[in-house]
Amino acid sequence: MTAAPAHIAVLLDEVMTALALTDGDIYVDGTFGAGGYTRAALGHGIGHAWAFDRDPSAIAAGAAMTAEFDGRLSLVGERFALMDRALAERGVTAVDAIALDIGVSSMQIDQAERGFSFQSDGPLDMRMSGDGPTAADFINAADEAEIADVLFRLGDEPKARRIARAIVNDRPLTRTSELARLVRSVCGPQPGGKDPSTRTFQALRIHINDELGELDAGLDAAERLLRPGGRLAVVSFHSLEDRAVKTFLRERSGGNPGGSRHLPPAHADRAPSFARPAKAVRASDAETRRNPRARSATLRSAVRTAAPAWGVVSGSIA
Repeated sequence: MTAAPAHIAVLLDEVMTALALTDGDIYVDGTFGAGGYTRAALGHGIGHAWAFDRDPSAIAAGAAMTAEFDGRLSLVGERFALMDRALAERGVTAVDAIALDIGVSSMQIDQAERGFSFQSDGPLDMRMSGDGPTAADFINAADEAEIADVLFRLGDEPKARRIARAIVNDRPLTRTSELARLVRSVCGPQPGGKDPSTRTFQALRIHINDELGELDAGLDAAERLLRPGGRLAVVSFHSLEDRAVKTFLRERSGGNPGGSRHLPPAHADRAPSFARPAKAVRASDAETRRNPRARSATLRSAVRTAAPAWGVVSGSIA
């Protein structure tokens, strides 16, 4: 059996450039995964790295790296949306740099038993943290309208209603292969050979893990945690994520459109908490040939100002 390819950190050089790490910096990796960004950051001579991941398997796999770096790396099994609270409990109230790599990791997709992939059979799970309702729990209990809404809103699936109707008629569904086969039968072949199940699996994964709510709350947490001059770098992989990051940085940097001439600009009374964001960066042709996952990646970054954090505006996690 051929081994799955190793996870490759996307836009690694560009992320490190945006973070501008220096000796002694306190760095946070909100999405540790296989540790690609963290390993590179530690190689820049930073003082300490705090790496978060809500996936217990990622934390367990990273244990060897903590020993390798002689106490300069601490792993935290927690959602990055709660990183400011988790670090405050550990005596850290401000950091110099934060990196976020949003979405599912290639390791999670490669493990059929995690239920993220439509390319291999496994339980219809999709939970990043391993707790809470599974994808099977959702599609086997939700009504047709709710399923269709999730598929359309989070997957941009044009045949969301037809797929939802087929799910309700054919359930219970408990395996990834069952769901993939059902979606393919409804949608038929796609242009360019793209698997018809792609959008459905993406939508269910985002819904089950509340990925957009997590991202909104994580951006708010990063704003609270970064010291003046601190750097934020966020890599996203689809338009919903990128739109959330772009909107957050535009708002917080005072770049919102002025709106109606009869109304004051939104948040006009707030000083920008971030300087003007850097231009969005996308992977080069060379990187996408080397790492196909980079094809849809977008990096957005900005530098924290000395202004107070705006607080929870874009979202929240209790």
